[in-house]
Amino acid sequence: MQIITSTNELNIKDKTAIAMGKFDGIHLGHKKLLSKILEEKQDGLKSCVFTFEPSPEEFFVGHRVGQLFTRDEKRRAFERMGIDILVEFPLNADTAATPPEDFVRDILFEDLNARYIAAGTDVSFGDKGRGDQYLLRNLSKDMGFELELIDKVMLDGAEVSSTRVRNEVTDGNMASVKRLLGNYYSVSGIVEHGRHIGHTIGVPTVNILPPEGKLLPPYGVYASEVHIGEKSYHGMTNIGRKPTISDKERVGVETYIYDFDEDIYGRFIEVSLLEFTRPEIKFDSIEALKAQIEQDLRNVRYRS
Repeated sequence: MQIITSTNELNIKDKTAIAMGKFDGIHLGHKKLLSKILEEKQDGLKSCVFTFEPSPEEFFVGHRVGQLFTRDEKRRAFERMGIDILVEFPLNADTAATPPEDFVRDILFEDLNARYIAAGTDVSFGDKGRGDQYLLRNLSKDMGFELELIDKVMLDGAEVSSTRVRNEVTDGNMASVKRLLGNYYSVSGIVEHGRHIGHTIGVPTVNILPPEGKLLPPYGVYASEVHIGEKSYHGMTNIGRKPTISDKERVGVETYIYDFDEDIYGRFIEVSLLEFTRPEIKFDSIEALKAQIEQDLRNVRYRS
């Protein structure tokens, strides 16, 4: 997958099918957009995702929200889907002031060679967000590209949105998150050395530090699935600060992998969170912690 992060790289020779959006959650609504350009890919167009970096909310309002997908996670997800080109359009004072007509003509149509564009009906672009679906519709007729406007996806009578997904993650409703995303919520990273407390009490774990800005569900224990390379394993994951050991621990994602005995330090793993089982607890002793972990392991295995 080709990744474009600079305006100097906007020079695509192949004809493209572009999906425009924030793609901050890659939920069912986003996937509907993506499915459209992947269909066009079957007809010979290069599939292209056009998004912004940083997000418009962060740039214009200075409002940072927890990320459902970090930048690296989005890149991996798009590549797995078969996207050919990812444009992370740099949003700054100059680019944000681009007249919307110029944005479509110069950037999308000429630089990216768009012949098909899919966007939500709430699409907004160009100087002061003046570009909208109606301008896109008029320009598509003038320039000759095909435009498909996608209505919001509804689930249980409500719109599927990144805000809705974030609320469900924050509440620990992992089953609801899965329905909104179309797949389980996950945290990924490189396996690092911890304090090896798990090894000393007979419950070895793999530890990753969540990427900065990643939205995490409530601290506690989860039934999980661990993806290592092409293989997947059932696991039990604790998210939190390990208060029994130290109140100053950095938030970590610590997972016991069932029926697994390999050294994977330095390996990249992805941990999918299936179900919240209990909140994080501070125990009076390591012995009490060990007893609870053993009970958790039985409970989580039973739920698998």
